[in-house]
Amino acid sequence: MKIGIIGLGRMGFNMLKRLVNDDHEVMGYSRSGRKKDDVIAAGGKHVDSIEQLIEELEPPRIIWLMVPAGEPVDENIGTIMPLIEKGDIIVDGGNSNWHDTKRRAEMVGAKGIEYIDAGVSGGVWGLAKGYCLMVGGNSDAVGVLEPAFRTLAPEDGYLHVGPSGAGHFVKMVHNGIEYGMLQAYAEGFEILHAGEFTLDMEKVAKLWNHGSVIRSWLLELMELSFKIDPHLEEIADYVEDSGEGRWTVADAIDLNVPAPIITLSLLERIKSRQDESFSAKVISAMRHQFGGHPVRKKKP
Repeated sequence: MKIGIIGLGRMGFNMLKRLVNDDHEVMGYSRSGRKKDDVIAAGGKHVDSIEQLIEELEPPRIIWLMVPAGEPVDENIGTIMPLIEKGDIIVDGGNSNWHDTKRRAEMVGAKGIEYIDAGVSGGVWGLAKGYCLMVGGNSDAVGVLEPAFRTLAPEDGYLHVGPSGAGHFVKMVHNGIEYGMLQAYAEGFEILHAGEFTLDMEKVAKLWNHGSVIRSWLLELMELSFKIDPHLEEIADYVEDSGEGRWTVADAIDLNVPAPIITLSLLERIKSRQDESFSAKVISAMRHQFGGHPVRKKKP
């Protein structure tokens, strides 16, 4: 299968390599051009422009976007649309908001272009382990891409979940669940760290992955993290979010679905970005006023 990938970051480039390793013909384009030598070394073909990428493809052309969600997706679609024709397929493999995906699918569909949303999970380990693919779109178009999906995914790791938007909806909720799981593990290890016992966190993480009901791949990664840095001294206590957790919470509210764990895990990430908490100061001041509770003074 011949595929053109736009966006060669960590995910896009590793996906290109996995496809090439299974004898797919893959061309890659990135705006910076920094991966040119790497693409060639991996067995792919690097092109210098989106125009060249589309010229090299054969109908039905398959253009796979691996760019950040939001404006970059719309910008690339705007560049692509005048260059392709009815029956060609655009795949959005990024973490787009599913509402945007439905809008884009309707827009390009009016011109006879197929639009597939592929929620991709697997991170930097996907090259070796495979990517879990949550795919939305027209059944016929998804069928065209199925050989590539099966190459990218491990066994049973690919599913056509529904029409346009469904893939990104499922991926959004997947990431919301991830927020809650990460928070639970984090709180548990903090309790262990704060306790009276001197514990080897790496060994505890390894132990819990053998027969425990909380065993998981995340614990394997936690074990690896503690092996590299036993006290996590090299890591700042600042946690970013990439949007999906916020979208999950917003959709939960719209659907009248209570999601307190995911919501609180999102708020904890936001809390981690504060140099100091004004709300905590307010609480401390009120406790001092109504109960005479001591106030800890700020260090000079």
